[in-house]
Amino acid sequence: MSVARTSRTPLPGIGVRYDLTTREHRHLSVVAHRDGSRTLSAYQRDDPDACALSVHLTGQEAEALVDALKPTHHSPTLLSTTELGLVAERIELSGTSHWNGRLLGETRMRTETGVSIVAVLRRAEAIPSPGPGFRLAGGDTLIVIGTREGVDAAAAILGRE
Repeated sequence: MSVARTSRTPLPGIGVRYDLTTREHRHLSVVAHRDGSRTLSAYQRDDPDACALSVHLTGQEAEALVDALKPTHHSPTLLSTTELGLVAERIELSGTSHWNGRLLGETRMRTETGVSIVAVLRRAEAIPSPGPGFRLAGGDTLIVIGTREGVDAAAAILGRE
């Protein structure tokens, strides 16, 4: 099996073009525009200069596509996974959650699930390593690390209304 060939070409005033030739000799390119958008193009097999498809993506759409292409893709909230069987995931606390306004320690999260809450994202602020006295609020996004089963159990606990 051959390795895909890639190249990078600066496009002054526009961004950067990335070209990929697959093992099946298909040519793809992505232009990373300076505004964060992307243009994905695929070229005809028999004429590598003839574009068969061109799609312009916003920055958010490009991120969603990259996420879907990753081999570790499991869910839109999944941050990462390791060979050790651990996952890091975002869990959002709804405004109607039973835990809205309560202390993190009251959830008994680590005892019940084995997961660690490594940070809470609140509006534009990140609160690292919140302790048991941290007061939760609707709209908080908790960054949790644990086993797949533990993270699923944590999401169920935090989803309680």
